[in-house]
Amino acid sequence: MSFRKVLILDSTLREGEQTPGVSFTVEQKLEIARKLDEAGIHMIEAGHPSVSPDIKRAVYIIAREGLNAEVIAHSRAVKNDIDVAVECDVDRVAIFYGVSDIHLKYKHKVSRDDALRIIAEHIEYARSYGVKVRFTAEDASRASIDYLIEVVKTARDAGADRVSIADTVGILTPFRTYNLVRTVLEKVPNVELDIHAHNDLGMAVANSLAAFEAGVTAIHTTINGLGERAGITSLQEIAVALKVHYGIDVIDLKKLPELSRIVEKYSGIIMPPHTPVTGENVFIHKAGIHVAGILANPQTYEPYPPEWIGKSRDWTIDKYTGKAAVKARLERLGVSLSDDELARVVMKIKELNVRILRDADLLEIVEEVTGRQVSLKPPEKLQAMIWIKCESNVYTTNIARRVINIDGVMEVIEITGDYDILAKVEVKDHAMLNQVIETIRSIRGVLSTHTQIVLKRLPR
Repeated sequence: MSFRKVLILDSTLREGEQTPGVSFTVEQKLEIARKLDEAGIHMIEAGHPSVSPDIKRAVYIIAREGLNAEVIAHSRAVKNDIDVAVECDVDRVAIFYGVSDIHLKYKHKVSRDDALRIIAEHIEYARSYGVKVRFTAEDASRASIDYLIEVVKTARDAGADRVSIADTVGILTPFRTYNLVRTVLEKVPNVELDIHAHNDLGMAVANSLAAFEAGVTAIHTTINGLGERAGITSLQEIAVALKVHYGIDVIDLKKLPELSRIVEKYSGIIMPPHTPVTGENVFIHKAGIHVAGILANPQTYEPYPPEWIGKSRDWTIDKYTGKAAVKARLERLGVSLSDDELARVVMKIKELNVRILRDADLLEIVEEVTGRQVSLKPPEKLQAMIWIKCESNVYTTNIARRVINIDGVMEVIEITGDYDILAKVEVKDHAMLNQVIETIRSIRGVLSTHTQIVLKRLPR
């Protein structure tokens, strides 16, 4: 099956910042925009400039950065909003207006005909500046289909070259999304459609794919799926899905893990390990049957190779482990066992019933079972506990939130006693550990630190 090219619009800097508790600095927004541009994103929605001076400044700076991506400013159907957006020197102004009856009645308090007039008037006003215009039909998924067609025609005729179909409360299904988009495109030719899918029912990515199959030419995303309430379509998920299902390379997939980490750091929202594409567990296998399968042929339990996103596969050693997993791990460590020895090692692992065994623990079990000494390689990573004492006049949680965003910090716990915070750290060497310690000490409100290096974890 052959599909046309599709554009990716990333709205991390606008929709993503509307996530409760998230507020990016101007410098952070510029860094995110640069990274998105390096990844090959086609359009960057930089913000809603009339909301605040710092948002306007960020949009202005990003627009003048010389990025390859088209830079877009968000705007209400209000002339002052449009003026402020144009002042930022953006490539496109994106005007939004609610088009469902519930929005018209309770938010805008206008009739359908009045709404059409307002939409046309403000698109024409923006076009008079010479900028490109996208119109977003807010809450399109709950609008009458006949009225939505009128809205799209009105926007097109007023000068908008793109119209975004917004599933504002995330109530569409893939089937309904496909039918909605197909109907609009059949009734309104000569217009490019976008899809802006919210994830309230967990279907944003599926609905975006359905919209693409129906004919939209741009998909709205955010890094890590951030956004109002349950967020919108995840950039990393839709980018990989387009590659898996349609063979389309929309962006440089190897940039996705870095983008995810940066937004985790700046947003303070840490993604679960099972997050699709960029989660820590995505290419770590556990069940013995699964590990045996991927060792024989990775396609048995992987939908796409980890190399696509710059990762590698691995597997855990615990009570679910089979002989193939243990044998492969020991071979990686340079240890060879007879079939009988291997069976006894696996049995011992199952008896221990621990969550996970590290390589050093596994080699100790080999020594215990076989009665022969094996050389223990240095730990793959250096682990440490950093105890942090805070000044009495600071809010401990604020410092804890800053500490968790430091590279290498795996967990932060607020505690009682002589110290206020315990940070669990995992880094590759002592130099990186020292860097983490110095970064923590530089935080305003940190009084002192005490560091302990983990030598060994004993299984229960």
